[in-house]
Amino acid sequence: MTGNVDFRSLVAAMAETIAANAERLTELDSAIGDGDHGANMKRGFEAVSGDLEQLAAKPFPEALKAAGMKLVMTVGGASGPLFGTFFMTLGKELTEETDRAGFVTAFEKAVDAVAARGKSRAGQKTMLDVLYPMLEAMKQGADPDAVAARAEAAAEATIPMLATRGRASFLGERSIGHMDPGAASVALLAGAVAQTLKSHEGA
Repeated sequence: MTGNVDFRSLVAAMAETIAANAERLTELDSAIGDGDHGANMKRGFEAVSGDLEQLAAKPFPEALKAAGMKLVMTVGGASGPLFGTFFMTLGKELTEETDRAGFVTAFEKAVDAVAARGKSRAGQKTMLDVLYPMLEAMKQGADPDAVAARAEAAAEATIPMLATRGRASFLGERSIGHMDPGAASVALLAGAVAQTLKSHEGA
């Protein structure tokens, strides 16, 4: 699934994207959360980047698991365990020989693990409202660009939703009209991965 793209390239792209959008993510979180999502995500991916050489020396699945653990330890708040669980589970389910179908299966298990960890489901205005549409697009055979486009549209679709899980749920109807910051982060990461895969095509 990742073709010739190495772990370093993917992490660098994700970290740069989060850093470039940290203020926007914080603004989104300030409207319906604690106002620290952008800073937390930036700190987490900076921590992963700081260990990049050590992580990249591992087999790809092991590197994903280690990166997930690093996110759990450094992101903080609710997002750390959720994003960390995604990467740890994805790494656990992959092998270095995993084909596309195997990657989709691993992705589904990772998304389900996030749902279990957060005791949440699609439709509650969380990151799952982007992860599940991404999964559906993958099952339909979409390429990375199409998956990223689906993710962006899904993040936008959280704006009119009523939050019934997480910090935003405390606001009730006041949560309507704001994009979920976790959903926004997932869409940003999906876009970063898609761009990286495209730039390495044929490499």
